[in-house]
Amino acid sequence: MTTTEILSLARKAKYAAALLTAQQKSAALEAIARALSENSEYILSENKKDVEDARGRIGDVMLDRLSLNEKRVRDMAAGVREAAALPDPVNEVLEERTLESGLKLKKISVPLGVVAIIYESRPNVTSDAAALCLKSGNACVLRGGRDAYRSSRAIVKVMREALCALGMDENMISIIEDTTREGAREIMRASGYVDLLIPRGGAGLIRACVENACVPCIETGTGICTVYVDADADFSKALRIIENAKTQRPSVCNAEETCLVSERIAEKFLPLLKKTLVDDRRENPVELRLCERALGIIPGTPAREQDFDTEFLDYVLAVKVVKDVREACEHISAHSTHHSDAIITENADAAEYFTSHVDSAAVYVNASTRFTDGGCFGLGCEMGISTQKLHARGPMGLKELTSYKYVIQGEGQVRV
Repeated sequence: MTTTEILSLARKAKYAAALLTAQQKSAALEAIARALSENSEYILSENKKDVEDARGRIGDVMLDRLSLNEKRVRDMAAGVREAAALPDPVNEVLEERTLESGLKLKKISVPLGVVAIIYESRPNVTSDAAALCLKSGNACVLRGGRDAYRSSRAIVKVMREALCALGMDENMISIIEDTTREGAREIMRASGYVDLLIPRGGAGLIRACVENACVPCIETGTGICTVYVDADADFSKALRIIENAKTQRPSVCNAEETCLVSERIAEKFLPLLKKTLVDDRRENPVELRLCERALGIIPGTPAREQDFDTEFLDYVLAVKVVKDVREACEHISAHSTHHSDAIITENADAAEYFTSHVDSAAVYVNASTRFTDGGCFGLGCEMGISTQKLHARGPMGLKELTSYKYVIQGEGQVRV
């Protein structure tokens, strides 16, 4: 089926999705969660084909993003159930008042319509995105990456079958068959079909969507996340947070890419950082790319200027010694993608300065940037992390997938 044909069916299905009751949506999501669990063997067999085809073409970290196992499929089903349990975001009265004319005005939340998601090699995004769209009364059009196409197609097939079994329109969840760049551009130009486009992936994908889309587009994802270790930091706390932010899952957008260290503690702290991230790690030691001052304290790879503007998505960390919290904030302002940044300090004034001066979607004090996530924020599974300010910012949950309309009740009033 062509992309235009799929989009046409989704445009029709958005009206059915918008009219689903809260009970119907919960029933649909429960059926989808159950179907994912019951069909895990089929999903994993298709994922295995993707992984084998990609092996040798992509690195181990990216291969991990592509790979599914029984636990990850269970987690996908659990994410769908979490979305089902959340309050319905549609038909909520956001504002209500009587105007001077006597008209009674209500501002009511409504679905956006057709939400298209272009994403790369993370098949779990398929079920997350579909669940959030369905719960918020939207039709969902998915365009996954070529490396994960079999996996995504299998997940969509299972979800569509679950909808059909309930007598619902299966086209509320669709997948684009064309995985070429031209296929992606066709979605970007699908004015009149797509109400919102959300890219989830690397900087190249997001830039292509933002620069070429003729439909409304939300900039998401690219995360040059920084952790600043202040002069008044607790060292054990800082090392634990940095290790988590960098190594727990380095291939995701909320992983740390840059570490800034106050010059007042650099000679004591940097050797401990190297011990934690390099010497003590038998598997996947972190490559430290060090500024000139840091190189004078510990060995590592000399940092290039572009390293502080790079989302490595790997076991690589750019490290720079800065004068104080002010210089740290200046560095972040110059290099940040406005995703997630953190300060480690026991100084309340430094923490206040940092949170006031860092203009990112999520700003942390003494916590890992890895918490920037819809599930961790209590939103259920997420659609993505918005790094812009209009409409949505930070983890995008159900409310960010709605708009609103005004409903005005009169008794024959005319304007004079």
